[in-house]
Amino acid sequence: MVVSKQNYEDLRKQRLEENKRRMEELHLPLLTKALKTAHSPKPSPMKRTQPRAIGTEMVMVRRSGRVANLPAPVYKEITLYERVELPKGKRKYSYRRSDLANRVYASDEERAYATTKAEELEANLEGDHPSFVKPMLPSHVTGGFWLGLPGYFCRNHLPKNDGTVTLIDEEGEEFPTVYLAHKIGLSGGWRGFSLSHELVDGDALVFQLIEPTVFKVYIIRCSGYKEGENNDASDA
Repeated sequence: MVVSKQNYEDLRKQRLEENKRRMEELHLPLLTKALKTAHSPKPSPMKRTQPRAIGTEMVMVRRSGRVANLPAPVYKEITLYERVELPKGKRKYSYRRSDLANRVYASDEERAYATTKAEELEANLEGDHPSFVKPMLPSHVTGGFWLGLPGYFCRNHLPKNDGTVTLIDEEGEEFPTVYLAHKIGLSGGWRGFSLSHELVDGDALVFQLIEPTVFKVYIIRCSGYKEGENNDASDA
């Protein structure tokens, strides 16, 4: 039996419709979709990156209403150094970070006391050696340990080029330091002198130039102000 081409196409479409109807009755399209979903690759979760620290910041702490009208304290972070006693000439120093609240600044009275005493000592120095008084600030005795010197003194009495300047304390111990002529101050070696003598903010030093690059250094402690007050109170 010969089937015409038109009849063949009609039969083929009819069978396709019947097959489609049977698949729908058996829910095959839904099963096929579910299988494709189950076997499809899952997207990889995004990796969580930790935030990178870029610095620190001081913030204001909420205060009680009872003290809201009082001036807020100001704290600064510094590095303090602990002195380790070793035989003379072999001193080493270690440091630790202090609590922010433990930093001590000299009062105006303490600073003025030490400076006045240093000026009195300078006036009574023997000989014609040039000298000057240098009150200590936080930058001189902590952190970078840079000691700027009076410009007029350096121009008139110290070398025009960088070199070594030796500091001699009242016990005769010598401390070589690096003098930077273009910056007019002491850099390397000054830190060791400051730590060795436990200098603090408010102390006053007298520098006497006894040789072209050698200073005799006298130290006046600002703590003497409170000691004098305590002695006066006990005498009263």
